[in-house]
Amino acid sequence: MPVELISANHGAGLAATLAGRANRTGRGFCCGVYPITPATDCMEYLCAQEIEKSKVVRVESEHSAMGVCIGASATGARSFTTTSSNGLAYMAENCVTAASLRLPIVLVVANRTMGPPWNIWADHGDSLMLRDLGWIQIYCADNQEVFDTVLFGFRLAENAEVMMPLMVCMDGFTLSHTIAQINVPEQDMVDRFLPITTVPHQLGSTPHALGQIEVAHQVASHRRQHHEAMEKVFHVYTDIQDEFQQIMDRSLPDPVVSYRIEDAESVIISMGTIGATAEQVVDDLREKGQRVGSLRLRMFRPFPMKSIRENLKTARRVAVIDRDISLGFGGVLWGEIKAVGSRNGLIIQNYMMGIGGGMSGRSIFAGF
Repeated sequence: MPVELISANHGAGLAATLAGRANRTGRGFCCGVYPITPATDCMEYLCAQEIEKSKVVRVESEHSAMGVCIGASATGARSFTTTSSNGLAYMAENCVTAASLRLPIVLVVANRTMGPPWNIWADHGDSLMLRDLGWIQIYCADNQEVFDTVLFGFRLAENAEVMMPLMVCMDGFTLSHTIAQINVPEQDMVDRFLPITTVPHQLGSTPHALGQIEVAHQVASHRRQHHEAMEKVFHVYTDIQDEFQQIMDRSLPDPVVSYRIEDAESVIISMGTIGATAEQVVDDLREKGQRVGSLRLRMFRPFPMKSIRENLKTARRVAVIDRDISLGFGGVLWGEIKAVGSRNGLIIQNYMMGIGGGMSGRSIFAGF
């Protein structure tokens, strides 16, 4: 399998290219593109590729970029775009539409601080802002994960039991612009892994309306169906994970990545690249005789409640690291962990780290 030395932005663009080519005998590949730092390189890379039966539509805004993806996906094309920060906020209205119409669009978010004040560095406030819209959200820790998760994301989003959009989230600059080795499968391997895109309710020769007005019981029914599909994501993830292993000859991490957790009394919970740092901190503290472990959440939506509970069985204290803040409440991840992890005697503490691209290295964990 070839090895490429590229950034996560280019890795995501390459994965989308391979996925687009895999749908060449179907309805093709289409993406709407609009630049925003630090996601721009991904689209620039994609625009330079030759993809049979494809269309890259250069538009005037992120709102329109997602609009193009909605139109393409509604006709059965494989659809992809990328954005960041305030661009995601501008795209938000159409993100609601994509989720409500159950369209399997893959969106790469290069996580960046919301402004003003303007700041181009990483935190998770942009993607977490949209956590309740009905998108699957997966947070990556390295370049290989970004590449693999884009391929995996199409397969998961397009599964008939799931059929909903998916965000692949990566820390801006920390991953998006960092160059690292990525193992790249041959096109025939991707073709075997990704079947032709099929959207059951896609527009065809017989016109029909999408997103028309509904009365209360119809809306409630669709919300229930969407929620039930979210709950099926975990078993579908596992099935596709096994197939990914067989075809690509490498594994994709679980929704919750545990590290030295078996006897841990203290557990660090985090997302994104901070999770890799947390594992190094665990090793440091273990050398000092402390029983510490780490949980890195790859999947934030749907929220992996069962797996978290199972991994906290021996814990007495939990440190939740948030690269975000819900103003007036606290960390978003901390709130979710409190909801599923509270029991007598378990202390769950919140730590804000890396907001606005602030320091998140091993030294910051010194007081743990």
